[in-house]
Amino acid sequence: MDNYAVFGNPIEHSLSPTIHTQFAEQTGCDIRYTKILAAKDEFTDCALDFISSGGKGFNITVPFKIEAFKIANHLTLNAKTAGAVNTIKIQDGELYGENTDGKGLVNDLCNNLGLSLEGKDILILGAGGATQGILLPLLEQKPVRILIANRTKARAEKLAMDFATHGKVCGFGMDQIKAKPVDIVINATSASLSGEMPAILPGVAKGAFCYDLMYGQKTPFMNWAKQSGASGVSDGLGMLVEQAAEAYYFWRGVMPKTDEVLSSLRATIG
Repeated sequence: MDNYAVFGNPIEHSLSPTIHTQFAEQTGCDIRYTKILAAKDEFTDCALDFISSGGKGFNITVPFKIEAFKIANHLTLNAKTAGAVNTIKIQDGELYGENTDGKGLVNDLCNNLGLSLEGKDILILGAGGATQGILLPLLEQKPVRILIANRTKARAEKLAMDFATHGKVCGFGMDQIKAKPVDIVINATSASLSGEMPAILPGVAKGAFCYDLMYGQKTPFMNWAKQSGASGVSDGLGMLVEQAAEAYYFWRGVMPKTDEVLSSLRATIG
């Protein structure tokens, strides 16, 4: 039996064991997947202990993705551009770091929700680690441009500059969002965690598909999108399942099917 885990703090809420157990059953793999709560200053020690006990790979969630990036011996392009790692594979004593968040988002938008991103105007709210992790896979879909709006304008401008070689990216302050509609609006801020909604004009969402990276409940952003005339609204549960499938593939070399797992989780948590 091969051992895998997810590290985080907090970690009790994690759905990863449920998801990966279903992937293993589906693909006929004998694995054990556990949740590991690491003290905020002890992630590296906990990860190394897991590796020394024979662990084959692990996922990383808040707040350890940057530390995971630092301990990896090898990084994929997605991990390098994201500056963070959410999946590590152990092979021949070496740690291979990947970031599957962006792939998971793109797979959910394109495969599950039936959207095409090519030639689209995409507005991302927030310029933190979540946005940095999804930018490259989004740009690889060839949107006409990606607009990044952030409360701190300089952060959005820097992120846009960092990714300018991959496509057209513009950064500006949250208060500079115009009421002009775009095709897709992605909420990558932490506002939904505290039940808040970024103060932006509703016109930008009219006719747009609006997506919140948060999952499991109707967020203020999702309610705002519906009231603002969005063409469609979704939470990030599909992204969670799809990024997990990419992690499973990174470890095992087999891509599990996600539709049944997603349907099962949706029925359980709403």
